[in-house]
Amino acid sequence: MTVKLPLQIPLTNFFLSSSSTKFFQHHKFIWMASQSYFDYPTAASTDYPVPLSPPLPELSKEIEPHRALTASSKSALFTLERSHVIFEDEWLIAVNKPQGIYCESILSSLPDLLNDSGDKVSELHLANRLDRDTSGVMLITKLHKVAAKFVKAFTDHKVRKTYLAFCVGIAPKWEKITIKSGHGRSKYGAWRVYAASDAGRKLPGGSLVKDMETSFEVLSVNGLECFKQVSDLQKDEAVVVVQEQSVIGCDLKKDEILVRASPRSGRTHQIRLHCQYLGIPIRGDVRYEGVYEWKGSKYDGHDLHAESLSFDHPVTGKPILLQAPLPSWAIQPLRSQIK
Repeated sequence: MTVKLPLQIPLTNFFLSSSSTKFFQHHKFIWMASQSYFDYPTAASTDYPVPLSPPLPELSKEIEPHRALTASSKSALFTLERSHVIFEDEWLIAVNKPQGIYCESILSSLPDLLNDSGDKVSELHLANRLDRDTSGVMLITKLHKVAAKFVKAFTDHKVRKTYLAFCVGIAPKWEKITIKSGHGRSKYGAWRVYAASDAGRKLPGGSLVKDMETSFEVLSVNGLECFKQVSDLQKDEAVVVVQEQSVIGCDLKKDEILVRASPRSGRTHQIRLHCQYLGIPIRGDVRYEGVYEWKGSKYDGHDLHAESLSFDHPVTGKPILLQAPLPSWAIQPLRSQIK
């Protein structure tokens, strides 16, 4: 049975049972004219799909330039060390990228590290990319032919990725959820959520809306292991097919929620956009309504960590699981799992 929710519904009844498909109402930084932060749809733009997530907030306009300059300076001085290496063989090397470092700086500093061991460094390619402020597993291939195999593996969804995100919002009523939506650039270049049914439609810049799918699992709420003593939460996985604007706002900042995200697609800012849509924006992610100040501290980047990559080795065929060390903000909520 497919159910479409009305515009005005109590938040306590926001999620339906897992047997129902639910429809909801509801890159680097692009410096353009100030209207890019307030590009709400107008009657003149009705020929194009209407974005369902909010435009970039004014706070983002104030903070992001400083973050970009700081990251540029930090990246220019960055040196990759052996302590950053998670895995290495003759075809691949995986490293733990720090927050606030651009991917290109990781790649450019890798030859110095590999030259120490006499490895070939002329064919290095980034197999995956992480946002500037996202930490965690980055995979680099050492040969062109291996890079080509990874492109196909990612395209065929044969590489599984998990992320950890520290969110601040209202604790959700679900334990597991999968959200399906569209993804694209709005009129002035900002990445936005679109309706799932808009996939394939043309956007103002000439690009197309693409599909975007992420599964989430709540790991802890307010530092406590989740849901073991709570009876009114759904235990089965819910599915959200985005068709309209979310009725959950991001203005209520009450709970700390640690989630594990598993993106099936690989769209720019995918997890960040879906967290915003679900009303649990990532702490420090001012671009997508995350808190900048929380409990007396200011956050210079968002708390998103590429936890793991798993795939079949492109040469040996053996299953590979790459895991990055946990960031400090994830250790306390996950203390029972670590033990």
